[in-house]
Amino acid sequence: MGNDHDFPSAATPHRVVWVSGPVIVGAGPSGLATAACLRDHGVPYVMVEKSDCIASLWQHRSYDRLKLHLPKQFCQLPKLPFPSHYPQYPTKRQFVSYLESYVGKFDIRPQFNECVLLVKYDELSGLWRVRTVTTTGEVVETEYICRWVVVATGENAERIVPEFDGAEEFAGEMTHVCEYKCGEKFRGKKVLVVGCGNSGMEVSLDLSNHNAEPFMVVRDSVHVLPREVMGKSTFELAMMLMRWLPLWLVDKLLLTLAWFVLGNVEKHGLKRPSMGPLELKNTKGKTPVLDVGALEKIRNGDIKIVPGLRRFFRNSVELMNGERVDVDAVILATGYRSNVPSWLKDGEFFTEDGFPKSPFPDGWKGNNGLYSVGFTRRGLAGASHDAVQVAKDLGEVWKEETRQNRLTTRW
Repeated sequence: MGNDHDFPSAATPHRVVWVSGPVIVGAGPSGLATAACLRDHGVPYVMVEKSDCIASLWQHRSYDRLKLHLPKQFCQLPKLPFPSHYPQYPTKRQFVSYLESYVGKFDIRPQFNECVLLVKYDELSGLWRVRTVTTTGEVVETEYICRWVVVATGENAERIVPEFDGAEEFAGEMTHVCEYKCGEKFRGKKVLVVGCGNSGMEVSLDLSNHNAEPFMVVRDSVHVLPREVMGKSTFELAMMLMRWLPLWLVDKLLLTLAWFVLGNVEKHGLKRPSMGPLELKNTKGKTPVLDVGALEKIRNGDIKIVPGLRRFFRNSVELMNGERVDVDAVILATGYRSNVPSWLKDGEFFTEDGFPKSPFPDGWKGNNGLYSVGFTRRGLAGASHDAVQVAKDLGEVWKEETRQNRLTTRW
């Protein structure tokens, strides 16, 4: 996409824009939360978004049955709770509606269809250069010059599509889960779901509910927890226990509760990791699966668990145990990754994987006016925490700078 050049070609219309406040990259929940908090501190900003809408992951790249996996009080953005009439686990449409009302309330105006090509700090001037290109209509390149940059593109910016032997031979439909909407089109078909995280489990459940025959590939170990225990959110219960008990003990209690509620999941082919669910989440960023009905389908055979893939054939796949399974379609629930390293030229703050090097809760601030929001691996609550911290820090700097400017002007 041209992110190796510092300057646009002469043939492309080009403009240079000075931004007195920060440039926010991304108009998902993280960017919106940051904008709302900055407004409270009186800090102006420019927000650029490569898609044509806010929260494009939710609007364009998620399945229809998706709901928030955690209770709404853990998912609301700063300064605006969810409407009281919303259920405990809002639907995809309700969450998008909430974000739209958030944009209206805080007068957030993203510049859509602007894809960031390059963000680079200019040591000589002490300023950031943010190069974008329009993604619709006439191609226009813009270079924003600013003192601060807020990276809010999130952990799930790009799909992960693994390479498989023989994939090019496969005659059926192979899609990533970001393109999956509903199981209706797969009715009566054998569908291989690659991946056993929350998406893989829910898509397999949805396929089964639409009378498809899902085979779910479980290559690694996975923690499956009940979404609720005796009407109480498992996550809420864990947060409450964490106030009084060490993490290892909370993990043991959660696994004991899971065994009582769900039984022994390992006999169904779902091997548990040796590390506890909370410790695994904190250290590796791997989220436990919160069961919403898939386990019952696995127990009665409506969802079949299969081991890792060895290779594809025209109408079938060979598994690691040598077994061949006929399949009509494949859905890759293989996750997403950050794309920050492809456009941010700063090797100090972010790792090669596109996450801040400093762990939570300190990963929101880098050097030279660089900030990040939404890379905590702690969902919307983590993004809200970052947004509040970033806005507070920027608000103080902004206040000091405007005070200095007023003094200089008077003088």
